[in-house]
Amino acid sequence: MKLESLEDLYVDELKDLYSAENQLLKALPKMAKAASAPNLTKAFESHLKQTRDHVARLEKIFKKLGGSPKGKKCKAMEGLLAEGKDLMAEDANEAVRDAALIGSAQRVEHYEMAGYGCVRTYARLLGHNDAANLLQKTLDEEGAADKALTKLAETTINSGANDANGRA
Repeated sequence: MKLESLEDLYVDELKDLYSAENQLLKALPKMAKAASAPNLTKAFESHLKQTRDHVARLEKIFKKLGGSPKGKKCKAMEGLLAEGKDLMAEDANEAVRDAALIGSAQRVEHYEMAGYGCVRTYARLLGHNDAANLLQKTLDEEGAADKALTKLAETTINSGANDANGRA
């Protein structure tokens, strides 16, 4: 796709996010299964439900634009998820793996927040106010998921991983 206008960039970035969200739909159940802490499993399962909503919102935006969300592969998400997959394959203490899963998930959340912040801003500038509102809602949910993961890490998961020092 040739990027000749902000509208072109907006559509291209939306397609990237659509690919990213669909890749995440496949990865989150694996992350939930790999987690040993029930509250972390629940967090991943909850975010899976939200991710389905994120995909639906992007599809709604594309329907209004009269185009397809397909046709682009998000290489950044592919890389982030590949790192997470490698991590899950490691021979690791369960508590340490949970801490690592949170770190991996937060890298994903931060990537998504950056992407949604950009496309929301583009949508506003281009006069796509309904889309901007949908994108802001997703951005808010991604931020809340990141904060929930931070709280889990700081209140239980990381201290459990620290307690695992010297034990395998």
